[in-house]
Amino acid sequence: MSNRNSQASKTAARERIRAERERQKKREKMRRQLIVAGSVVGILAVAGGIGFGIMKLSEPTGWEAAAEAKSVRPAHTQGKNGTEILIGDPKAKETLEVFEDVRCPACAGFEQSTGPELLKDIKDGRFKVRFTMYSFIDTLGNGGEGSKNALSALGAALNVSPEAFLKYKTALYSAKNHPEETDDAYAKDSVLLKVAAEVPELKGNKAFEKAVKKGTYDRWTMDMTALFGRKGVKRTPTFMHGDKTLAMGKIPQQQMTQAAYNALSLSNFKKMIDKEFGPAKGTDKPTGPGKGKDEGKDGGQGIQKGEKDPTAGH
Repeated sequence: MSNRNSQASKTAARERIRAERERQKKREKMRRQLIVAGSVVGILAVAGGIGFGIMKLSEPTGWEAAAEAKSVRPAHTQGKNGTEILIGDPKAKETLEVFEDVRCPACAGFEQSTGPELLKDIKDGRFKVRFTMYSFIDTLGNGGEGSKNALSALGAALNVSPEAFLKYKTALYSAKNHPEETDDAYAKDSVLLKVAAEVPELKGNKAFEKAVKKGTYDRWTMDMTALFGRKGVKRTPTFMHGDKTLAMGKIPQQQMTQAAYNALSLSNFKKMIDKEFGPAKGTDKPTGPGKGKDEGKDGGQGIQKGEKDPTAGH
């Protein structure tokens, strides 16, 4: 009896040992599988991280990214993508087109000497003005981002009102604020906001300031600057009426005071405008062909038969 119990005990013991070894083998196998799986996950994570890093490095940044961003057009714009800035009395029969670049020194000279006269003509309803703003000095001139950044800020001002746009543009071109062409000062938002503080509609305007800092109208700026070469215009300032390029008299290359330069520039502008659109309101002296007693009350003749409407598209 005791021999049978002893044998049974030995058999049971061997069975327990065998079972324990099986459990250990299973645990070891599971451990190895977990290690391998963890290694694979780690490798995939590293590879994924590298891939993500490469993808991030290849993503466009700055103004390249702005060109691919969702377009936000400022209020008070017309046309495709809001690239038509048309300001003035909607009843005005004529449209003068003005092409400018914010960094352009010649544009600054025009605005400082003649800008008030242009604004007066707009206010008097002599004509509407379509502004086409370029940024070629950034890309074809001295490099930088000042033209684009200032144009984006002008978009934010235009979103406030056409009046804010005109006043801000005047301030940016002023002798006090306008930098040398080689100075990319307008690439800094802080400089643009400092100039904006001179405009009542923009001073302390949180929505305007946020739009400038955030670059809300950066994509709109890229759409605007993509118009470079529209109607063959590749220099600023340029003035057009329909498909006709208007020419101002040349200022002689000689020494003169700033006041004399401004007076001559203003005189040349008035002659150019009078010749094209007839005498200003309140005058009776015809200064160009086809002008005189048959003209409209405001001195304008409207869009002539066969003349292309400059506001109808690019």
